[in-house]
Amino acid sequence: MRLPKFDYFAPKTLESALSILAEHGDDAHLFAGGTDLMVKMSAGRLRPKAIIRLMDVEGLDGIDFHPEKGLTLGATARLANVASHPDILNHYPALAHAVQVMANEEVRHMATVAGNLCNAAPSADTAPPLIAMRAEVTLASANGERRAPLDQFFKGPGLTAMQRGEIMTSIHVPAPQPKSGASYMRISARCGVDIAAVGVGVMAVLNGAGLRDARIVLGAVAPIPMRATKTEDLMKERKWTRDLAEEAGNVAAEEAKPITDVRASAEWRRKMVAVLTRRTLEEARERATRR
Repeated sequence: MRLPKFDYFAPKTLESALSILAEHGDDAHLFAGGTDLMVKMSAGRLRPKAIIRLMDVEGLDGIDFHPEKGLTLGATARLANVASHPDILNHYPALAHAVQVMANEEVRHMATVAGNLCNAAPSADTAPPLIAMRAEVTLASANGERRAPLDQFFKGPGLTAMQRGEIMTSIHVPAPQPKSGASYMRISARCGVDIAAVGVGVMAVLNGAGLRDARIVLGAVAPIPMRATKTEDLMKERKWTRDLAEEAGNVAAEEAKPITDVRASAEWRRKMVAVLTRRTLEEARERATRR
């Protein structure tokens, strides 16, 4: 199918991008890596009258880590650069892994973390580990900037909390706490480069032989990447045992809201939630013991 006709803009500054977006309103669509946008346009599911390329906007492609302030990812930072960044590999291995297992090498050299989040697919690989690690996004508009917790950003498949005229400019992840560790695992029923049929992101904070806190986020098993809050409550202030991890997996499977589609059945997804929750908890705990 031929692409529809559209006006193309490549602003150099955020102010210019915001001005163009305000002028064209709902007829405009933002363009970063374009790996989702072009597929939707080719399939006829999206017909924007204006496309605003963000990759040339100054200052949006940075990756910055500070031991106290944490990690800031610019909205146009490529997945490949995130996956190979030494500070991310060292301090945020769960995020690095989530990016490394996404799509294929060609896509990772084009796509961005911000684009993965703004696409708002329930299977977005970067969402579970980032939500587990308490990430926030910065949204800019002509009226200024605001920060939104990522666990409140998703509203449904393809729907986010972004308001008209806003552009995501960065993602911020707090510095890892002492004795904390995070993990992300995913599985697809078809092949490695397919989107996740199930994904689980976990952050665990130790307190001696027990868990002071745990955040557990499930992907591809609900309309949005979802916090497994009952499972989190189960884990808090509990002494760590393999039986506890097994119980947590079973409770998370009960919390999940999967559907049956071309990638997997709801029953299979629930079983995999149990397995991956246990495995991610074990890996997160093991990483926390070394911090």
